Amino acid sequence: MRTVYAFLLTSVDGYHADAGGGTEWFDIDEEFEEYSRSQEGQIDTIVMGRVTFEMMASYWPTPEAYAEDPVVAGFMNDLPKVVASRTMSEHAWGPTTFVPDGIAEHVRSLKEKPGKDIAIFGSSTLVAELLPTGVVDEVRIIVNPVALGQGQSVLGGLAGPVPLRRTGLREFDGGNVLLTYAPVLD
Repeated sequence: MRTVYAFLLTSVDGYHADAGGGTEWFDIDEEFEEYSRSQEGQIDTIVMGRVTFEMMASYWPTPEAYAEDPVVAGFMNDLPKVVASRTMSEHAWGPTTFVPDGIAEHVRSLKEKPGKDIAIFGSSTLVAELLPTGVVDEVRIIVNPVALGQGQSVLGGLAGPVPLRRTGLREFDGGNVLLTYAPVLD
């Protein structure tokens, strides 16, 4: 069975975006880029919510993205994407499947098929929805050394506590810290 992991970015005070929805505050250094590139060979499917999808679709297919990071641009553009959305049903950035309802069941069915890991990039609202269902096997959170004071909570909307067990810790030289957790579900 394939592993489904969520990959989230947060400030030290728990926000994935500032009060205006921006993420420009996040420090992306070379070590972070190397970690991002290392996911290329591990995954063959990307899952996102609509907001994250639209943000990524506006950047990754551009010449600027290919110039700045051809490896990540390559897999972001080429891999199949699954998008949880009730308002979108098609988009030029493909290959993409839109799932209006039943995203947990859809991801669970993908998980049971042969293949590499499935990554949920960003999409903290979607992760908050999926985490209690047991479909997410691992949560990887990069904590950036900045306090925003206000913003959008990294797992805002979580419908109750989900116990997690830390399975990994990596400190990046630039100050980012990667925390890896596995849900502890009954």
